[in-house]
Amino acid sequence: MPCYLFVTGKLAAESLETMLDRISADFDYEIAVLPISVAALMDTGFIEKHLTDAAGCDRVYLPGLCKGDFAAMAQRLGVEVIRGPDSLKDIPSYFGAASDLVGYGEYKTKIIAEIVDAYQLSVEAILICAEYYKSAGADIIDLGCPVEGGFANIGNVIEALKARDFKVSVDSFNPDDILKADQAGVDYILSLNSRNINLAKQLRCKVIVIPDFEKGLDSLDRNIAQLESWNIPYIIDPVLRPISFGFAASIEDFIRVRRKYPQADILMGAGNLTELTAADSTGITAVLAGIVAELGISYVLTTEKVSWARGAVREFDLARRLMHFACRNKVLPKHLDNSLITIKDPPFETYGEEELRVMQAKIRDHNFRIFADGSSIYVFNNRLFIKDNDIRKIFERLYVEDAPQAFYLGRELQKAALAVRLGKKYAQEEDLRWGYLSQ
Repeated sequence: MPCYLFVTGKLAAESLETMLDRISADFDYEIAVLPISVAALMDTGFIEKHLTDAAGCDRVYLPGLCKGDFAAMAQRLGVEVIRGPDSLKDIPSYFGAASDLVGYGEYKTKIIAEIVDAYQLSVEAILICAEYYKSAGADIIDLGCPVEGGFANIGNVIEALKARDFKVSVDSFNPDDILKADQAGVDYILSLNSRNINLAKQLRCKVIVIPDFEKGLDSLDRNIAQLESWNIPYIIDPVLRPISFGFAASIEDFIRVRRKYPQADILMGAGNLTELTAADSTGITAVLAGIVAELGISYVLTTEKVSWARGAVREFDLARRLMHFACRNKVLPKHLDNSLITIKDPPFETYGEEELRVMQAKIRDHNFRIFADGSSIYVFNNRLFIKDNDIRKIFERLYVEDAPQAFYLGRELQKAALAVRLGKKYAQEEDLRWGYLSQ
């Protein structure tokens, strides 16, 4: 088996050995304990002074927060030098996460991002919004039109977007707007049913066909048959309805349409769920993306109008990649990419009170160390050990008079308290993790 050398400081040495004994089924290990208390404070210059060689080892692992020239150290030692995880507690998951993700990131579903009420915006504002959606992963920009009346400068807007190489769709039942949009070079028209389907014979763009209002799938079949009789290409949208207005039944509609039209392009409008459900859009988007992947849906229409749906385009971009990989490889959509875990956190381990008291017994200075687990915050130095979940009570017991130190400890304690409340991992002087929002 390969032999790995783990470099650490005095405080973590005992815990590191205990952990490596537990997980080292596939490798042998050695531990180099250097003359420093906190391993995170080491840099490669310090390590090179105290680590003379790595004879007999195939790889050297340094603490994740270690700074310096790893390549120079590897050349001097004659073995590969790797930056390990930031925290000792992350080592088990680090060595258990070597999964084969060949092809991860591929997808088939295109994202249509709607600029809501685009008809009320200036051309410049629309271009700014379009660029934002594109950077978030959108493939097509949809222009939101009024329910009644027209989109006065729709042709100019589309021409401006096309000049910047955007794919553009328009969602309107106004015949004049539809024809002007097609003349300006729009790529898709949302949506056609028996009310306006005759326009399809005049259009050069691709059309999205929907059921007649309140008529169900039979009307959708009739509208599809009409387009096929005219030999007009189409995309099918069975229409996803909001919760309490037929959401579950509409999922059944998508399944029935996929079975009846196995080769057809299908569109799903996610906004009726993400925008009309008062819950963070991240999880809703992930589940919808799973349905989309299983049914082979080609297009998803989404938007970010309401506050809790902010980031929905980026979320679907991440979700379509995750679900495409999971469905193609017949694996669960977990332990692949944690970008969509934002408010909570991926699994992590924490130090228990017993471990922390052992660590405190080795400390010789007055500097406060802060840790947190699922229910409590721990603060200790060489003379004090506090366990509590009320940061006001903790702060009162620290007897801090220096203003900069008070500010620092207040910030860290507030961060630790937030981590405990949300079930997130806390590490002193590190930002909390917020999934893709931290990228």
